[in-house]
Amino acid sequence: MSAPLKETAPQGGTAEPRPDGAEAPVRPDRGGEGVVLNVFSHGFLALWALLIVLPLLWLVLSSFKTDAQIGGSAFGWPENWTFDVFRRAWDKGIGDYFLNTVIVLVFSVPLTMLFGSMAAYVLARYRFRGNRLLYYFFVAGAMFPVFLALVPLFFMVKRLDMLNTYQGLVLVYIAYSMPFTVFFMHAFFRTLPTAVFEAAILDGASHTRTFFQVMLPMAKPGLISVGIFNTLGQWNQFILPTVLMQPQSGDDPERYVLTQGLIQLQQQQGYASDLPVLFAGVTIAMVPMLVVYLSFQRQVQAGLTSATLK
Repeated sequence: MSAPLKETAPQGGTAEPRPDGAEAPVRPDRGGEGVVLNVFSHGFLALWALLIVLPLLWLVLSSFKTDAQIGGSAFGWPENWTFDVFRRAWDKGIGDYFLNTVIVLVFSVPLTMLFGSMAAYVLARYRFRGNRLLYYFFVAGAMFPVFLALVPLFFMVKRLDMLNTYQGLVLVYIAYSMPFTVFFMHAFFRTLPTAVFEAAILDGASHTRTFFQVMLPMAKPGLISVGIFNTLGQWNQFILPTVLMQPQSGDDPERYVLTQGLIQLQQQQGYASDLPVLFAGVTIAMVPMLVVYLSFQRQVQAGLTSATLK
């Protein structure tokens, strides 16, 4: 006849019954600690959300106010909800700055993704002498601040006769985005199954076809994630356009991007300040990136976690 079951439940824990009559190991009851940790984490996230949402809300509301209302109450509601201020901001140059930024990013982001993915794929999937050296060479580019290279970069672009040109800024954006792109995509390509690559080669596919038709589609989550980061970084870039996109003569047209244009808009106001127009310009520059990030939020999270889950 089997021994009777015994339970031991010391204070602060629970015990499992064992058929041999021995005392079961005590499992500490962490229910209270879990509740406290959960409340603390949710409270911190709520506070963090307020710190982000409130400035954005204040910025958007200020676009619909007058100068007197902005000076009177920071968080008061506008009296007249009209979009005329956005039209005035667009006519004062924001439209041209917006177009210049879009033109640059239409070329710089896809080319960054193409060249960065190609370099990362070769470094991740092929073994040759100097592989690690080239990889560390790319990664080292992310360790140096952009300020260290502004002077030689200016003279290099000037010698190429590309100052205040779209192609000059596109090339610089690609160069400065390559280190992060190669680092991110290198880690992603290493997680892709080797069997698929070998099957494509055995079926007679060339290395180029294997990359574009097999491996690159499999890396879509990583491409979307790093593409969003590059878009945000290049859209908000200020120091590089300020150095490279300045008119070189009286006949040279202004090709300012949005970050430069907002500063120009503020300087053009002088003593006749029109703060609602300035807030409207900042809102116009901010909304596209919010829409892009919120639209691809799930893909960004999937790309960041897929490399660790595979």
